[in-house]
Amino acid sequence: MPFPQNGGYAIVVYNTIKGLVALGHEVSLAALNAKKYNGSVQETTDDLIAKINYTSYNIDISISMFDALANLFNKKTNDIDRYYDAEFEKLLIRELRQTTYDVIQFEGLFVTPYLTAIRKHSKAKLVYRSHNIEHQVWQRLAQQKSDLFKKWYLRLLARRVKDYELQQLNKVDAIAAFTIEDKNTILSYGTSIPVEIFPVGIDLTQYKPDFSKTEFPSLFFLGSLDWLPNREGIEWFIDNFHKDLTDGDLRVKFYVAGHNIPERFDDYEVMGKIFIQGEVDDAFEFVNSKAIMIVPLLSGGGMRVKIVEGMAMQKCIISTSLGAEGINFENGTNIIIANNQEEFYDAIVRCITDEEHCRNIGLNARKLVEKHHDVNNVALSLVEFYTRLT
Repeated sequence: MPFPQNGGYAIVVYNTIKGLVALGHEVSLAALNAKKYNGSVQETTDDLIAKINYTSYNIDISISMFDALANLFNKKTNDIDRYYDAEFEKLLIRELRQTTYDVIQFEGLFVTPYLTAIRKHSKAKLVYRSHNIEHQVWQRLAQQKSDLFKKWYLRLLARRVKDYELQQLNKVDAIAAFTIEDKNTILSYGTSIPVEIFPVGIDLTQYKPDFSKTEFPSLFFLGSLDWLPNREGIEWFIDNFHKDLTDGDLRVKFYVAGHNIPERFDDYEVMGKIFIQGEVDDAFEFVNSKAIMIVPLLSGGGMRVKIVEGMAMQKCIISTSLGAEGINFENGTNIIIANNQEEFYDAIVRCITDEEHCRNIGLNARKLVEKHHDVNNVALSLVEFYTRLT
């Protein structure tokens, strides 16, 4: 469910709906409220709710140790199967009997277990929004592991997810991808249905940088740490730069904020130097208050929403090439690319000692976002895509 917008997935889904509604379209949203993350039902008073037909359904997606072990001896994709609930499927079927839809969009792989039932009960065109190539996430995570059992287990998951993912790609009428890399991967599997690229769209009126409230120099990371690539990346960064930040030459404060930060991250905290803040009340205020955004992504896929948001807030961003994948960037102009420890170190030193350099990169980043990521333009392109299908 896209309420609140505390992660990339929620932000993308929310802004897509907002863009479609602004164009005068009728939108329904059936959302799974995953108890693993939320713990309880989350009520929302967001203004968008009143403008759409909204239904949320609680589902427990937690997996016990027994389930994880049992998964080793069967061929199921438990990481996806846990999102299936027979009662939610019945809810969807009842809705389809009451209302005729032109397009039904599946936001990511984890809601595709309901695809067969929806196809059976609706004549709508079915569009799959590929937030990333899911099995690639597991493959890239496996590549980063030195532990042989973890590497084997992640590769096992990747193979099973890939088998499932490829099956689903052939069951929809069209696919909307975020990046050219993801589109090319999808086409390489022999997909013959339409595949189009629609970048992450955001409401630019929400992003209002105020440099009078920005601490310079300062480094920060903002992201959901229940997503393994984010957690792995920030662990790599802190492990490699903890000494430099606390006792070395990098005389700059580092802030980590985000959703579901594991308790063990508290061990990284050093008073006055490294701050593990957890989930912040106002993400805009947090980002505005810091100067240099760190995106040390080593695995994953799709387009990083937090980078797009950081650019909209005129932040100087230091990211791996993988983290910036799909964004039409120019290294050194609107972002700084660093792919190893030495490159990150050099980039940080340059940024914390040259405020004008950071400002210029941030200004250019904002221009890039205005050109490519305005939600109104993205939504208009998406509707044109739907129209061609119907």
